[in-house]
Amino acid sequence: MSVESTGAHIAITGGAGMMATLLRPYLAEAGYAVRLLDLAQAPRLLENESMHVGSVTDPAFMNAALEGVAAVVHLGGLHREKTWEEIVLTNITGTQVTLEAARRNGVERVLLASSTHAVGFHPTAAAARDAVLSPRPDTYYGVSKAAMEALGSLYADKFGMKVVSARIGTGGERPGNLRSLGSWLSPADSFRLVQATLSDRGAPGHHVVWAVSANTRGWANLEAGRAIGFEPQDDAEVFAAGIDTATEDGFAALLGGAWAGSGHKVGMDNYPALAAK
Repeated sequence: MSVESTGAHIAITGGAGMMATLLRPYLAEAGYAVRLLDLAQAPRLLENESMHVGSVTDPAFMNAALEGVAAVVHLGGLHREKTWEEIVLTNITGTQVTLEAARRNGVERVLLASSTHAVGFHPTAAAARDAVLSPRPDTYYGVSKAAMEALGSLYADKFGMKVVSARIGTGGERPGNLRSLGSWLSPADSFRLVQATLSDRGAPGHHVVWAVSANTRGWANLEAGRAIGFEPQDDAEVFAAGIDTATEDGFAALLGGAWAGSGHKVGMDNYPALAAK
């Protein structure tokens, strides 16, 4: 059953985070009622939004928070490399708890935020040839996203849900460097991906798709997304004038970029300055 209709309740884990913050205005404008789930309180709620503070690893919290919703957008989790224990608890167990709470509440549509890093050791050129690459993670973080996709496949096949595992290239309000001119997912296209997840196309079933905009410099084969109705419309090229495009990207050969390089350590926070902020 399609849940595209105005007024449907949608839950977003990681609801106070960057990706959710950029997505939320589009959901509000479309008339959806949105439940934000996060460890932190969102600074400001929009019309038809409610806030639920708790962890995706807490089954009791998730079961209560997903009661009565029609769909879940699972953005919650760690977004950089951490220790194995941290990654497993938050990203893998958190995904299982989220999917199980969705199942218990009869939720039939789930969008999972996977990542390019689930396939980071594939050559970038391979993404143009194949709409769905096999897992080849570049970090523990990438392993957690491959596990997320496997869990999505299990719940789709076992319980008749529609689960979309979206391999996000680079999120954000705008691209910030040469690499992201090819990998950027615009906020508006993230909303279009949600709409595709809510539609009946490909339901039930598990769908691994590239969450990348229609970028002039894009490397992603978008056919798997188009099969479920995801038609990205934005192009990072409109921001190219403000980006250094003369300096070559030394990590362009692999999808994982610098994360697949020897300098990016497995099991370590490689961005301690960011973590301290």
